[in-house]
Amino acid sequence: MVVAFFGSTILAVVLLRFLPVFFTPLMFIRMHEQLQEGRELKLSHSWVSLEKMSPSMPVAVMASEDQRFLKHHGFDYEAIENAAINNLDGKRKLGGSTISQQTAKNVFLWPGRSWVRKGMEAYFTVLIEFVWSKQRIMEVYLNSIEMGDGIYGVEAVAEEHFGCKASELTRSNCALIAATLPNPRKFSSKNPSDYMVRRKVKIMKEMKFIPLFPKEGQDVDPRTVDGGIYKKH
Repeated sequence: MVVAFFGSTILAVVLLRFLPVFFTPLMFIRMHEQLQEGRELKLSHSWVSLEKMSPSMPVAVMASEDQRFLKHHGFDYEAIENAAINNLDGKRKLGGSTISQQTAKNVFLWPGRSWVRKGMEAYFTVLIEFVWSKQRIMEVYLNSIEMGDGIYGVEAVAEEHFGCKASELTRSNCALIAATLPNPRKFSSKNPSDYMVRRKVKIMKEMKFIPLFPKEGQDVDPRTVDGGIYKKH
């Protein structure tokens, strides 16, 4: 059983290094919830390559979710430490999950906070960081993450909320989508609240410090940031 588990999981990670991810466990879980609640089934998802997305989209999610994505190897220990200190102080709960961890959870696992689930998340995070490139992790993340009720991935949210293709999203659109990611079923990029608009503006400011996302096999040029302006912290 142990050999079968490791063999099957490693094979799945290797295959998904090259194959599109059309369905995830969360998609099926959400559809089951829709049926239980007597709602109409909705699953809006279209796979597109990273090259067919607005170049501001990876920058926006890094600014919002994981500013050290291109530097760490799956785990941002500084963010984890800061979140732990914040949570011990009794403040609003913060997470320390990286884009790599969120991708591992979205593609291979289910929602939850149990130690078993977190342990498996760490295992898959290590696997995808070892087998996949940063470009592939970002591509799968932006195609699989929940971006609204029954909406998954940047192409689907672009079509449903902005009436365009993922490649046509503006810098402002991308920042607004990223602003909803902590809770995309509560926060809407189609009808943003004042709070969402403020978060979008904050993310757009942070994007000025984030390098443009490199293409496969290309090194990061720190002089090239979103908007073409390089600023030091």
